[in-house]
Amino acid sequence: MTMSENEAPENLDIPDHLSYSEEHAWVDESVSPAIIGITEYAAEQMGELVFVDLPEPGDRVESGDEIVELESSKAVQPLISPVSGTVRYVNREASDDPSVITNDPYGEGWLLKIELDDDEPELLDAAEYAKTIR
Repeated sequence: MTMSENEAPENLDIPDHLSYSEEHAWVDESVSPAIIGITEYAAEQMGELVFVDLPEPGDRVESGDEIVELESSKAVQPLISPVSGTVRYVNREASDDPSVITNDPYGEGWLLKIELDDDEPELLDAAEYAKTIR
């Protein structure tokens, strides 16, 4: 059962220390390289993930690019990069077992570590992101 935007559950985890995109990606800019993943909301909307196609370390990505393909029993959905930079690491564990993304989207389910360009990405804080899904 899919939820419409105004029926999003109130109990979703939206960590305050992360930044968010309107496309339901999160970015942890407090570490270098920055870490990118999908939000708990996105993971719940997708359902059980069955396949994840990650870019290669060294790939250059631009904000707005489709950088990861997520496939579930419900849909195939691209992850739109919220930032520009160079991919340094990919989470092979998440690729080998996509359920780790669904079960722990802000921890073991991270997708990429990316060396950010100097430009400041236009991202939402936790409160702003929460408004987009409620």
